[in-house]
Amino acid sequence: MVASVGHQCPECVAEGRRSQRPALTHFGGSQIGIQGYVTKILIFLNVAVFVIGAVAFGGSVFGGARGLIYLGGVVGPSFQVVGDPTIYTGIDDGAYYRLFSAMFLHVGIIHLALNMYALWVLGRSLEAALGPIRFGALYLLSGLGGNVACYIFSPNVPSVGASTSIYGLFAAYFLVLKRLGRDATSVIPIIVINIVLTFTIPGISIAGHLGGLVTGAVAGLGLAYAPRQNRTLIQSMALVVTFVALIGITIAVGAMG
Repeated sequence: MVASVGHQCPECVAEGRRSQRPALTHFGGSQIGIQGYVTKILIFLNVAVFVIGAVAFGGSVFGGARGLIYLGGVVGPSFQVVGDPTIYTGIDDGAYYRLFSAMFLHVGIIHLALNMYALWVLGRSLEAALGPIRFGALYLLSGLGGNVACYIFSPNVPSVGASTSIYGLFAAYFLVLKRLGRDATSVIPIIVINIVLTFTIPGISIAGHLGGLVTGAVAGLGLAYAPRQNRTLIQSMALVVTFVALIGITIAVGAMG
């Protein structure tokens, strides 16, 4: 059926939309990333987990999340909670989920606020450039890489926080700007300052921050510099290889220990 001038039949419009290729970003991701949905979801999850851990287990939202151990997210070996006879299994006992859950836990409202602010600023820009799926994979891989580094280099020190992922976003943001031909020099002082703070402020996980930074750089290289031909395949392979390598390293270290 031919539509008259100035009118369109719904069936023709729907068929036309199905036949059109969706608009993609420079790196092959969906342009829906400009809405920042994944960034907002990640912030919501971090805040929700913090509130649950602080309130549900007798803590205080402003005083800190005392429930983080109960939520099973601390990176570290097996340990026993003081005053509680229950022994909580750690990575050494096969609780590898801690490598992921730890990146959604924070100790104190300031810890949470600083990380969420950084995620809000970096996340929206990177998600708009990479698309939601690629950005989400980058975030999780960076957090995983930082936590694996914690397990390897400081296995007896419990650690939590989204900063492992945030440092990975710093590295990827620099690479994305370079790939787009934009001035990335302004990012370098920010990264250097954060690295200096990592080494100078007590209580900060050096291994976690540097592990996240290196992992974000590796994943960011694969996402930003994959050639246009077979780009999605190469990007996927880069992410999968990084993930498998991190898991393999964790298992190997656990077996040796």
